[in-house]
Amino acid sequence: MIRHGYAIGAAFALSVTPSAAPSALAFAAAEANDEVGACNTLFTCEQERAENFVAEMMAAGIIVPVPKDPGGGYTHEQHKRNYKAMYLAGQLYRITGETRYRDYLRDMLLAYADLYPTLGEHPARSNQYSGRLFWQVLNDAVWMVHAIQAYEQVRGELNAADRQKIDDQLFRKAAYFLSVESQATFDRIHNHATWATAGVGMTGYVLGDKDLIQRALLGSAKDGKTGFLRQTELLFSPDGYYSEGPYYQRYAMMPFMLFAEAIDRNEPGRKIFKHRGGILLKALRTTIDLTYDGYFLPFNDAIKEKSLDTEELYHGVAIAYAQTGDPSLLSIAKAQGKTILTPSGKAVSDALAAGKAKAFPFASRLLRDGPDGDQGAVAILREGSGPKHSALIVKNASQGMGHGHFDKLNWQFYDNGQEVITDYGAARFLNIEAKQGGRYLPENESWAKQSVAHNVLVVDGKSHFDGALKTAEKHAPQQLFYQGEKGTQISSAKIDSAYPGVSMVRTMAMLQIPGLEYPVVLDVLQVRGDNTHQYDLPLHYQGHIMQIGFETRSHIAARPVLGAGSGYQHIWVDAQAIPKEGQAFVTWKLNDRFYTWRMAEAGGTEILLGESGANDPDFNLRREPMIMPGAADKRTASLSQCSNHMECSTMPPN
Repeated sequence: MIRHGYAIGAAFALSVTPSAAPSALAFAAAEANDEVGACNTLFTCEQERAENFVAEMMAAGIIVPVPKDPGGGYTHEQHKRNYKAMYLAGQLYRITGETRYRDYLRDMLLAYADLYPTLGEHPARSNQYSGRLFWQVLNDAVWMVHAIQAYEQVRGELNAADRQKIDDQLFRKAAYFLSVESQATFDRIHNHATWATAGVGMTGYVLGDKDLIQRALLGSAKDGKTGFLRQTELLFSPDGYYSEGPYYQRYAMMPFMLFAEAIDRNEPGRKIFKHRGGILLKALRTTIDLTYDGYFLPFNDAIKEKSLDTEELYHGVAIAYAQTGDPSLLSIAKAQGKTILTPSGKAVSDALAAGKAKAFPFASRLLRDGPDGDQGAVAILREGSGPKHSALIVKNASQGMGHGHFDKLNWQFYDNGQEVITDYGAARFLNIEAKQGGRYLPENESWAKQSVAHNVLVVDGKSHFDGALKTAEKHAPQQLFYQGEKGTQISSAKIDSAYPGVSMVRTMAMLQIPGLEYPVVLDVLQVRGDNTHQYDLPLHYQGHIMQIGFETRSHIAARPVLGAGSGYQHIWVDAQAIPKEGQAFVTWKLNDRFYTWRMAEAGGTEILLGESGANDPDFNLRREPMIMPGAADKRTASLSQCSNHMECSTMPPN
């Protein structure tokens, strides 16, 4: 079935059967509790949380340390706490009028005005653009977005001397650093630039500085080739899909929505929320669509723990609701259990209290990629309803810039509230100082981005485009067919540029078969090559093996490593086999369901059972199981037979 030669065809099926064990659910958005707590409404609960946090910060005094640490370190985290406290103090002052909030905010900003002019490049800078308060310029932009919103609430009530000091020594200098000294970041089409342009533009509105506003909207040259408006045109597809993937779409939506709200408030004539057919509001809804059971689909660089219950989406949902009055957004806010202390957040809270929420219509969707929608697509196929529904995700999208992975025609499968066929996401522990200051780890390049770490065809043991980002950016799959009708849902796409002389067409279907309780996933892969090649087709899954349909040679005393590069160096091989006809299946259990993977016409194909985590001395990788069919005669000799230093056992079929 998988063999070296001119043309191959692969057909796999994944079926689901029930188990008797109970299940757990992580984030039941559709079944959120009607009660929001003793404080009665989302807004009053949020105000209570803010008052408690700011009270703690005020009791500790004004602490503005000289920057020293990378992500997760003391100074990094203190500056994050400070901008949160300033933002909340500003909102609390607007709501309550209590001068203690104004005075605390004023004193904090004055302390920053004393510190900021003394700062140079951050001492913990790495290979990324250095910030002043933080180790990378991105974090400085995030600080500014929060701090300028705080300052807006009190600026008009400060005396002239304090106002001028904060204006000139803090915000103007910070805006100059972000937009001039960091021009390489500011003029990118990238989420870092979105945060930077938002911070500079919002500062321009607060200070009444038209130059800063124009620079933010149109880029440093003010010609519209870069800047915030151009970002809305190039970073989103016509369907609102963000090219870097769901994880970064979530992150970028906060500055997009906050700056758009500021633009709309200060220059309503721009009609920013109608720009490009209302792309920002469309993108906010698409961001929500790119979740399962509340968690973002983890392809490209992504940390799997990120869900709709996140700061960026509290703002996005509230602003979008204020603009549209869409009652389905209220159900998302209800599931989040939080909102923001702004008029938009108050509108969400009041509408929820009035019982206006309606369920968000999660459904099958084809999300085109690229500014013109011609750079592939992400197909979302959903069967059933509620948080335990089945969902087949097929990623036929573009590379996704620097945060993209080499995973053309990749797929994932969700069922019963769980990720069953998995995507690794990113090798990173965000803001954990012990893990290289929270930066992306070396294994993000050596494993997480490599093709073998995904559910895709790997040719000759090399990643798509040989792992070259600039080459990958020039090519995208072609979406050939999509059908999202319940019962028979299909996505088909092709790519002929991932490997020289190799063309792939992959058709994925989720089928509701009469007599079966759960849908079946069908994977048909057709490959044509102009030469002899080794074809590997890894499948990464979550669960515990219950039954194997074929005899295996299991490596007991020592676990061989599959290869030396392109991610293969991180794979331990636990067992291998060449199944006989009709025996090529593996069944595993995940919570209360069994999942069976079957391969059609397996003659001559070797199947490896393995696990990630080899060559990982710092324990940076998760240990996750995989199944990998490939051509037996192309395997490394040490894996084809047991050597003198390696014990093997034979496992008969159950």
